[in-house]
Amino acid sequence: MADDELNLSNLRPAQARQGRKRIGRGLGSGKGRYSGRGIKGQKSRAGSHAMRAGFEGGQMPLYMRTAKLRGNTSKDAMPIGPFRTYTQPVNLRDLDARFDVGEEVTPESLKAKGLIRSTKKDVKLLGVGELQKKLTITVHAASETAREKVESAGGTLTLLREPKPRKPKNVKRRPEGRTKAAPEIEATEPPAETEES
Repeated sequence: MADDELNLSNLRPAQARQGRKRIGRGLGSGKGRYSGRGIKGQKSRAGSHAMRAGFEGGQMPLYMRTAKLRGNTSKDAMPIGPFRTYTQPVNLRDLDARFDVGEEVTPESLKAKGLIRSTKKDVKLLGVGELQKKLTITVHAASETAREKVESAGGTLTLLREPKPRKPKNVKRRPEGRTKAAPEIEATEPPAETEES
């Protein structure tokens, strides 16, 4: 019983510790002379293991050698490319089938009805189908057809995120009321001909 008691004489870690590898302590240690780094070369130098991921010694790395997919990849190329935004579509026919007259439609109620999967992504109302009920709808975005059908049924539509105005492309902007004036051509008389003697 006394042997099983925990005291300073039998105190040891629950998991055995592995001893530190001692390099450069003679040939008999197995890690002497070159300390396991071999002879010369980049990887034998100090700080050589601080290379970034994907570095291949200066040659063209793999991620630059492989083929690239075509298409626009800049932020100006919205809504395509890596900056593309995603919305969850909801049609009017689904609201007409799942909601009662006078009921309030929000992203939370849409998720409770099983029409969307997550409330973290924006919800866009589309105008597929007909809406015969008066509903109070609050979503992130809506098409023009959906807005007209909701208002014609007596309901209201509120957007959680106002649409951004689109900038006109390839149009030179000028101050209002100012038109491009045509260049004036001054009438000049031809030089008088002189008789040669």
